Amino acid sequence: MPVFVFAEQRDGRLNKTALEALSQGRRVADSTGDRLIACLVGNDISGLAYEIDRYGADQVLLCQDEALSLYHTETYAAVLANIIEKERADLILLGNTSMGKDLAPRVAEKICAGLVSDCIAMELSGEEIRFLRPMYAGKVIAKVRVTTPVKMATLRPNNFSLEEKPGKAQVKAISCELPVPRTKVKEIEVQESGRPELTEAEIIVSGGRGLGKPEGFQLIEEAADALGAAVGASRAVVDAGWRSQQHQVGQTGKVVAPNLYVACGISGAIQHMAGMGTSKCIVAINKDGNANIMEVADLAIEGDLFEVLPEFLKQLQELRYRNP
Repeated sequence: MPVFVFAEQRDGRLNKTALEALSQGRRVADSTGDRLIACLVGNDISGLAYEIDRYGADQVLLCQDEALSLYHTETYAAVLANIIEKERADLILLGNTSMGKDLAPRVAEKICAGLVSDCIAMELSGEEIRFLRPMYAGKVIAKVRVTTPVKMATLRPNNFSLEEKPGKAQVKAISCELPVPRTKVKEIEVQESGRPELTEAEIIVSGGRGLGKPEGFQLIEEAADALGAAVGASRAVVDAGWRSQQHQVGQTGKVVAPNLYVACGISGAIQHMAGMGTSKCIVAINKDGNANIMEVADLAIEGDLFEVLPEFLKQLQELRYRNP
């Protein structure tokens, strides 16, 4: 039976997590000798099928309708469940994004599938698959075995490598009977930013209460812009109103796994570390050498961040001047 990937798109753009899911789906399909089916749901998105083709899909199912222009939980869940049942897929992968986390449990209930959320790795042994996911605020990594015939998993962003594998995917337009929704989405407001989206960013510079006041985030933003990074924040500064909730990293905020996470003035509460503990490299800047974040950091800098960050920016600028 095929491996099925929901290729999430918004406003006609595939997000990075969708491509990571496709790459992982291709690796699983190669291991099990199955086909990889990618599914696109939306309106006027046929051009995305060719982008998906670069990541090894054997078939791209295209479900387009004006009623699917905006994401609606009830409608998308019904459409996706219908497609999966028709294709008889036994493994369904989605990104662990806000849409994926909203959609996956509803689809799983409709198709009677076991669901493993927030996976950071998958182990394959023949036809057996074990899903690895953090538990207890990241203190343990559980290996989960799903016993239902149909299995679903959401994949944490930045944990599955991108791997282009161009092929010749068959693009098939399909029609689905759309349910009459009980609510209607009229508009989606997105806060525009020139910086990367937090959950997909390769580099994140985060600030905590050690910044002293809201104006301290200006230095964080300067460092983020110099590195091409996203800006994150601890729950303490979000609760204090210094930053909006969309910047919060942690167990009750966004879970991130960048290649580089720079924590400035963050003590390292367990809830915060649960949200960034799988980062590839952690750099911590803190006056308190005994802060929790310093113990998990790959590079711990004990010092005043208002002295360390400006010096770092100066050195970075000089390095770029010498090596344009």
